[in-house]
Order: sequence, then structure tokens, then C-alpha cells
Amino acid sequence: MRNDLMVEASSRVLKSTPRKLNLVAGLVRGKNVSFATTQLKFCEKKAANLINKVLNSAIANAQYNYGLDIDNLYVKEILIGKSFTLRRVYPKAMGRANRVSKRYSNITIKLGEVI
Repeated sequence: MRNDLMVEASSRVLKSTPRKLNLVAGLVRGKNVSFATTQLKFCEKKAANLINKVLNSAIANAQYNYGLDIDNLYVKEILIGKSFTLRRVYPKAMGRANRVSKRYSNITIKLGEVI
């Protein structure tokens, strides 16, 4: 098998901030796929479920499109990026208002094969 083969899956416009997603992504960067799925399964954060869905999609891509063995896969990189930001107004006391930023994110997971 080639050294440069990478399998990719991505998800766009996720309702979670990039900062929260990066905390969970740090748990599984560079790890074996079986360890990463177990780690995400038992993590109690909402971001773990979002990352787990994209990781399972990448595993399915590797299996069905490239015929790779799951036991030889590892998480080569996880890219968390900013998407758009909704700006909302939150009313405060005495007629004032504060701005609330509702941030969205993008996730890209690339899997590599251990040779």
C-alpha cells in the first residue's frame, strides 16, 4: 500500500464552537481508530458525539471506497475550522443590549494507514 494514501471525511456547519471541538479532538489526534472510537464513546461532551459521527464516516470511506483494514488505520489529523457566526442581541437592564455570538464549526478528519 502507498505511504501517502489518506482517507478523508468532513462535516460542515456544526452547532458547536471550534474551541470546544478542539478540546475533544485533542484526545484522539494521532491515535489508533479503535482507541479513538472508544475514547469518544465514553467522553461526556457534546462535541465528542459530533466528532464520532465524522470519524465513523471516515472509517466507512476507508472500508468501502479503498478496501482498507480498520485495524491498520489511525487518525492522521483532525482539522477544526471556523464557519459562520450568527450575531444576536440579548436584552439587558435599563434598555441596554449585549451582542451574543453563536459560532459554528467545520470538521475534517484524515485517516492514515500504519505500514
